[in-house]
Amino acid sequence: MVTASATGHKIRIILRAFDHRVLDLWSGQIVEAAERTGAQVAGPVPLPTSIKRFCVIRSGHVHKDSREHFEIRTHNRLIDILEPTSKTIDSLTRLNVPAGVFISMKL
Repeated sequence: MVTASATGHKIRIILRAFDHRVLDLWSGQIVEAAERTGAQVAGPVPLPTSIKRFCVIRSGHVHKDSREHFEIRTHNRLIDILEPTSKTIDSLTRLNVPAGVFISMKL
């Protein structure tokens, strides 16, 4: 039997979102859709969360020492679909993506 790494047939899906609960729910739906078509799935693998922090001055005049801190956390998941068929690709393209989830697919 020839493995997927030897033939080079693999779909790599990277999901990004600010809310980790929506991201986990959506990655589960992708895994279910891929397994229904008979493809092997590796993942979802949680990747490191990127954190952007911002410091904002609360008042521009007298109270310049008073500051507020904000942060944006971007959660990432990685899913590899091994040995995909045409049914697998069709089922993945038909899924409706919820708002706030960014998907990048590489063949």
